[in-house]
Amino acid sequence: MKILITGATGLVGKALTRQLLKQSHQITALTRAVNTAQKLFPEVDWVSSLSTYKNLDQFDAVVNLAGEPIFDKKWTDEQKLRLKNSRILLTQQLTQLINRGKRPPVFISGSASGFYGNAGSQLLTESALPATSFTAELCQAWEAAAQQADTRVCVIRTGMVMSPRGGALARMLPLYRFGLAGKLGSGQQFMPWIALKDMVRGIIFLINNPNAVGAFNFSSPNPVTNKEFNRLLGSRLKLPHFFSVPACILRLFLGERACLLLDSQNVYPKKLLDLGYTFQFEHLETYFSKTLKQKRKK
Repeated sequence: MKILITGATGLVGKALTRQLLKQSHQITALTRAVNTAQKLFPEVDWVSSLSTYKNLDQFDAVVNLAGEPIFDKKWTDEQKLRLKNSRILLTQQLTQLINRGKRPPVFISGSASGFYGNAGSQLLTESALPATSFTAELCQAWEAAAQQADTRVCVIRTGMVMSPRGGALARMLPLYRFGLAGKLGSGQQFMPWIALKDMVRGIIFLINNPNAVGAFNFSSPNPVTNKEFNRLLGSRLKLPHFFSVPACILRLFLGERACLLLDSQNVYPKKLLDLGYTFQFEHLETYFSKTLKQKRKK
């Protein structure tokens, strides 16, 4: 297939591009840094703009993963606008190009579990209602822009993507090594998570499945609380994990962004499972045991 990817230099985008190339697909990818990206994947046709395209009929699939990192900077009004524009404006541009064609590609577009806000222990399938927080409204607008495409559209509400080589887990590991890790807030908040391998396999599954349409929860069928996550990771690494950060301290230092660490989302991937997708990693303990090395005894 011929596939267009945005966000191909991110954690998920790189893994997806690598896997699609292994399957002999032809990849075109959008990036602002073509020279740097070409060194990453010389086989990819890198483009810096979509302005040369009249439509996207030449592609069989479009995978839209681009977006300003949500946790890296303080949520000022300016940064919130940047977060919105980096997701919504590009998605609208892709939608317009898809709708101008006569042979529209399948459209896989990003979203996040933040769609559900802080939902406590409520089991969240794709039919659950959205919240009214900033992250929830951001995800709703992002999804609404994608759903305007006159083709088969799948939006992926992603949990925390697990990889020791990047993303949230890679940032956590040094804290455990320095004995600064532990539960956040009460520790009772549910954390939706998905292994990077399942993230990639799931996207390819949606591309290839003509019955896949609408919103999909991209998270393990077995979410864990923050307290359990901390116990499993600390035990696997055989490192101290008894540090604790009160919710008030997180809110003091992170402001509104603290919701990304404290909101509880007991997400369940009902639609993926109903379509027959089989997770490679269903349980966090299994994932840690197969991907993380334990600290060697001296």
